[in-house]
Amino acid sequence: MKGCAVELAGEQVLLLAQKALYWPAARTLMVADIHFGKAASFRALGVPVPRGTTSENLAALDALLRDFDIARIVFLGDFLHAKAARAQATLQAMLAWRRRHAQLELVLVRGNHDVRAGDPAAVLAMTLVDEPFRCGPFALCHHPELANDGYVIAGHVHPVYHLRSGRESLRLPCFVVGAQRAILPAFGAFTGGHPLIPQGTDRLYLVADELVFPIEIR
Repeated sequence: MKGCAVELAGEQVLLLAQKALYWPAARTLMVADIHFGKAASFRALGVPVPRGTTSENLAALDALLRDFDIARIVFLGDFLHAKAARAQATLQAMLAWRRRHAQLELVLVRGNHDVRAGDPAAVLAMTLVDEPFRCGPFALCHHPELANDGYVIAGHVHPVYHLRSGRESLRLPCFVVGAQRAILPAFGAFTGGHPLIPQGTDRLYLVADELVFPIEIR
């Protein structure tokens, strides 16, 4: 099975190179910060950014659905980027994807961008919840600092790590796995990232091409 296996709260999960987390026992995929319509929002402000990020995000989800036995996707906040993300072309692409996967359960744990953008269109047939969303031993959230009973899995931070060797440096997305919470990298194709300093017993798992691998922080 693809991915880097780790144990969280007694459950085996896979950290995937596609910047998502898969929980096999619950047939559940977790995705953070997909930010649908972010590029459209920038274009609405006159910023000439490339088109096609919505299609890229949907294609990435399709690839995961082909590779894994998935019955449910939980989006850990920031599904839509802003009100301007509600462009008709964006909605039509998402709706066409949804119709192809009508049997799939979709859950959105609302994040800070979702509060500003508003809930997704009802035709997408998503279950909308506020954090924390209790799921087995996990508290599924958008904000990682939210105190909860249960092991927190969250997003929001868009963590990246600068991997350095001599004069060479790479900026790579990463998973942050701690004793009480895990933070997923941003899934979206047009999201950016923020360098993260590990705390306490945090372990970092870097994403590079098709690999996810742990790194020792000294």
